[in-house]
This record gives sequence, structure tokens and C-alpha cells, in this order.
Amino acid sequence: MEHPDRELMFLLADVARMAKWDFDARAKSLGLTRAQWSILARLVRCQGIQQSRLAELLELKAITIARHIDRLEQGGWVERKPDPDDRRVWRLFLTEQAEPVLNQLRELGAQTRAKTLAGISEATRHEILNALKSMKHNLTES
Repeated sequence: MEHPDRELMFLLADVARMAKWDFDARAKSLGLTRAQWSILARLVRCQGIQQSRLAELLELKAITIARHIDRLEQGGWVERKPDPDDRRVWRLFLTEQAEPVLNQLRELGAQTRAKTLAGISEATRHEILNALKSMKHNLTES
């Protein structure tokens, strides 16, 4: 029998991966790749982030994210603005044109969350949330 701690870690990875697959399947109707919707979703929370920092957060290479941003910029969803303190740095912002697709992404996300969390009580959800916050804290502490 698998050790419970080891099984927990594998299940965490499996659930995260499977939720991404579910969302990917839903987002295909919008014509977005995982990288593109991941960028848009991150920019909702991090308007004005440096392009290089976004690449780090999404675990993408600088050239890869630059290409994705190029496409999103051409589509009118993202805007690059120069950093006021460093002309070598680009900061990224969502445009007003991105709002309708973001609303659709939010709805798709709600569908994936509902599917993933079906049958799990509110109390259990809070316990899981608190446990995951503790795990994240453990990994981010020096």
C-alpha cells in the first residue's frame, strides 16, 4: 500500500493536472491555448507585471512568453508598456477588449471548479484550503 503522504502528493499533482485538462477542453471553444489563458488569468491578478516576472511565475522561457504576448497583443487583449524606471523592461496590462473573453474564462473556470468540487462539503473545502495554504507556506519559508 502506498504511504499516505506520498499518495497525497501524487493526488495533488493529478488533480491539478486533470483540472487543467478539463479547463483546456472548455477553453478550446474560445480558441485559446493553455499558455494564453494562463497569461490572461495571471494578468487579472498582476496588472503591470514585468514580462520577465510573468515568465518566471508561469515557468516559461522568456522567448516563449514573448511570443505568446506578441499574439495576445496582436489580438488586442494585452498591451505592453515600457517600465518608467528601466527602458529595457516591459510591463503588461490587459486591455478593455480582453474583458469579454475574461468573463467567458471566468464562467469556464466556474464550470471546472463545480465539476472538481462536486460532492465535497463546504467545511471540507475550508479544511483542504487551510491545509494547502499551510503547505504553500512551508515551501515558501526559508
